Amino acid sequence: MTPGDAPTGELLQRWYAGDKKALDDLLQQHLPWIRDQVHRRLGGALREKADTGDIVQDSILQFLKYGPRFLMTNGKQFRALLARIVENVLRDKHDFFMARRRQMAREQPLPTDTVLSLDPPMANVESPSAVMQRREEEAWIRMALELLAPEDRMIIIKRDWDRSSFKEVGDELHITEAAAQMRYHRALVRLTVKVGALRRGQIDRAAEEDRDGADEADGASS
Repeated sequence: MTPGDAPTGELLQRWYAGDKKALDDLLQQHLPWIRDQVHRRLGGALREKADTGDIVQDSILQFLKYGPRFLMTNGKQFRALLARIVENVLRDKHDFFMARRRQMAREQPLPTDTVLSLDPPMANVESPSAVMQRREEEAWIRMALELLAPEDRMIIIKRDWDRSSFKEVGDELHITEAAAQMRYHRALVRLTVKVGALRRGQIDRAAEEDRDGADEADGASS
């Protein structure tokens, strides 16, 4: 087996240990599939961002450098997870979350030993001693934010990170204060569902695209 064919989990471990070659090998293994998937689904959005260079590769690099650390052995699920994250970056026309991800990493860094296991658990056993510590729970939330639709995560970040009022959020989205509050609570529900799916190792479910129809009713209130 050549270094570029090493298992995904091994390459992630080596990358977190400081092996830059492991990151190159991850890209060599998975970037062509992810790029093809994203081009197939979002070709138009990619063409709009053509002047920014290879947005797909850059999005992956930015996430692996500044996102929460995680381990998983299933290469297929790794690709699905990264493809969804890249698609969400492309849908975020103002690159809002990429900038905030770097800001979070600088201002509220997660401990380097906080590494999320995204493989399905061997047993579903819970006890008080297994309760997530605050920092680890924050890592799960940051990972789930990567998988939310851009507007959902923007609302959550504006409220919980920037401490913006619902009126301020509503003004930015051109909707009423009440509509902003409703969208925020719906976004929290979606975030909670994704956190639960990630913690159970249900990567395909966590990476599913959220349905937008639920927000149409409160949009009429704007």
